[in-house]
Amino acid sequence: MESKVMSIGVVCELTGLTERQIRYYEERKLIFPERTKGGNRKYSFEDVKSIQEIHQKMQEGFNTFELKELNKSKKQRCTPIFR
Repeated sequence: MESKVMSIGVVCELTGLTERQIRYYEERKLIFPERTKGGNRKYSFEDVKSIQEIHQKMQEGFNTFELKELNKSKKQRCTPIFR
C-alpha cells in the first residue's frame, strides 16, 4: 500500500478535477483518503489513478452505484479462493 501524502489541491492539479468532484467520490464511498489529525484529506498516487478511472467511467455514463458494484466484483476476483 502506498503512503498517502498528497493534499486534495495537488490531486486537483494532477487530475484536472475540482475539489468538489473529488469530495463527491468520497461521499459516494468510491475513494477512501486518509485524514490528518486536523481533518485534511491525504491521497496516494494509487488514489489518483482510481479517481481518474472513476471520472472516466462516469463520463462514459456509469453511475456511482454501478461503479461500487464493479469495484466489489473486482475485489472479489482478486481474493484467493483458498485461505
